[in-house]
Amino acid sequence: MSMEVKVPQLPESVADATLVAWHKSAGDRVSRDENLADLETDKVVLEVPAPADGVLKEIRISDGTTVTAGEILAILEEGEAGGKDESAAPAAAAGADDAAETATDETDEDEGDEGEKAEEAPGKAAGRLSPSVRRLVDEHGLDPAAIPGTGRDGRITKADVMAFLERPAGKPGAGEADASPSRPTAAAHGAREERRIPMTRMRTRIAERLVDAQATAAMLTSFNEVDLGAVMEIRKRYRDSFEKKHGVRIGFMSFFVKAAIEALRKFPVVNASVEGSDLIYHDYYDIGVAVSTDRGLMVPVLRDADLKSFADIERSIGEYAVRARDGKIGVDDLTGGTFTITNGGVFGSLMSTPIINPPQSAILGMHKIQDRAMVVDGEIRVRPMMYIALTYDHRIIDGREAVQFLVSVKESLEDPARLLIQL
Repeated sequence: MSMEVKVPQLPESVADATLVAWHKSAGDRVSRDENLADLETDKVVLEVPAPADGVLKEIRISDGTTVTAGEILAILEEGEAGGKDESAAPAAAAGADDAAETATDETDEDEGDEGEKAEEAPGKAAGRLSPSVRRLVDEHGLDPAAIPGTGRDGRITKADVMAFLERPAGKPGAGEADASPSRPTAAAHGAREERRIPMTRMRTRIAERLVDAQATAAMLTSFNEVDLGAVMEIRKRYRDSFEKKHGVRIGFMSFFVKAAIEALRKFPVVNASVEGSDLIYHDYYDIGVAVSTDRGLMVPVLRDADLKSFADIERSIGEYAVRARDGKIGVDDLTGGTFTITNGGVFGSLMSTPIINPPQSAILGMHKIQDRAMVVDGEIRVRPMMYIALTYDHRIIDGREAVQFLVSVKESLEDPARLLIQL
């Protein structure tokens, strides 16, 4: 029996989506709930699951097409299948591009005779790309066959793609021969190349929101510095027992979330937002934690973070990070935050001025921990210091409140016992 594979119901406020890539070709056997394709909206990447076991008979929508909820993407023939259906080949050519057709599973290695296998071997590993690697290759307009793979059976990993992008022009990668002297490379002639690729929907949306934030809010940034020696000592002392009991490591972010919540309690306007001519105070603490992914920055929200334990916070952040990087995070996870924390220190940033995440009115920036000479009790000592920054909407938050907010965060982190007794 034939079944229609349709675009799933899109999140509220999302009108359409872009079909990023098919993970199956026409004629491929599929299992119920197996991901067939990725749909990208302005905020998240959605999966299209197979409605039943069977064979993907026909693909009707090709990569890069804009689709709406309920639109038919493909036709699935329900039931057992022994492999590819040869009659579906014409539909594959008409409905899917070459990139989608190469995304077959490893069982294809058994097809054909030994001579065919020998001919396919050089490019086969390049065809079996994971969804994250495929997106990275497509975004940069790369030829997978030109990228040396270091994964199992020569597969291309994300690290291989990044190394290929960072390689100087004209320099061969691992396992590649130098250019022949009789055939000079383009770089030898001084030629310069350009690549033009469209921004993804998510990157376009991020750009729009950042520009809107700068055009709407009167943003100003204040700085302070924190001695993280006490926090580091607690983490060192209880690291093993904490992980053994809760099954998760204790990081810095849980301390910053707790310290920020205490500061928000003292200065509720920092947790507020502007709506027209009204000022909306939020008597709850939904803290957004910025997560960097291949497709851009995402900010999943910790709901009622003030009611969560240190272990709950660390566990939630870890789960959100994995889902965000795998493209499996939902729109509801990314909306409704009242305050955001971003950590540029993981990339080595010493200081920055983060941009507010509208409609919020402030964002706290963490940075790199660096040993510096500090005067402590009249003596010069080496201390683990971090610069922290608060970017705030000066329309509703005065400098006094912003500075005192940062001082409160500093005091909580330098004396973590304050977090227990809420000082």
